[in-house]
Amino acid sequence: MAVRRIVTNLAASDPERAKAFYEEFLDLKLVMDHGWILTFASGATSKPEISVASEGGAGTPVPVVSIEVDDVDVIYTRAKSAGLEITYDITDEPWGVRRFYVRDPFGNVINILSHR
Repeated sequence: MAVRRIVTNLAASDPERAKAFYEEFLDLKLVMDHGWILTFASGATSKPEISVASEGGAGTPVPVVSIEVDDVDVIYTRAKSAGLEITYDITDEPWGVRRFYVRDPFGNVINILSHR
């Protein structure tokens, strides 16, 4: 038996509102739309992972999902320009990532990061 994929399911009273955030802000592609559930994906491949944490690191709350991008500074600038709520400002962490937290349209705290 092998885990092939892990999918994050975020509760959303109006999934259509997710398009501006996940499709436009994060450049993810809408790959499935059943009306009640939208699935966004990237062409990148990675191994399935689940993190279990007592905090988010540096004393922050645990985010609901972490999204690794190739250039966190580009996404941070995009978030600021869009007026999105930054709940943890961009920081170079001692464990080798540069990251920030942003709130999605449904109140979820999302960790956006790049490895240095």
